[in-house]
Amino acid sequence: MIQWKIFLAFFIPGILGYGGGPSSIPLIENEVVDRYGWMTVGEFSEVLALGNSLPGPIATKMAGYIGYQQGGILGAFVGVFATVAPSLILMITLLGLLYKFKDSPKVKKMTLFVKPAIAVMLGVMAYSFFSDAYLDIGGWQTLLLIVAGYVLMEKIQIHPAFVIMMALGYGAIFLS
Repeated sequence: MIQWKIFLAFFIPGILGYGGGPSSIPLIENEVVDRYGWMTVGEFSEVLALGNSLPGPIATKMAGYIGYQQGGILGAFVGVFATVAPSLILMITLLGLLYKFKDSPKVKKMTLFVKPAIAVMLGVMAYSFFSDAYLDIGGWQTLLLIVAGYVLMEKIQIHPAFVIMMALGYGAIFLS
């Protein structure tokens, strides 16, 4: 039964997460944290941070980790498959249809309406992570990490991968 729950937890966000990994992260959080209770918001944000620090698509890395945590190796396989299955099915069955109507004004208008919804979901998730970090590690630590990340990426132009590694190092040394 756990394999079926893992499949649903990642298949549903895969279907509804129009726009790739960033748009499906809040949906995965809803399934994993709220619906099934496999993780807390803090644990989910740590998995998200770890997944962001590794190369490749974020949703599949999270599905593999959470699936393994809940159902072992088979759970990891089921989670990753459930994440890619919606895209795979849609690509195979709808590729011709989408190619035929790609320049349709209705399709373009639909895309314009979906983008703001994704932005709102990401904003709500960011606020949730910020408030959780504020409560867990304190205001000064949270503010320090936010300001340091901004300065390093925007002002000094350090690649985000290096900033993430520095934040992980800081957390390992000062926040553990």
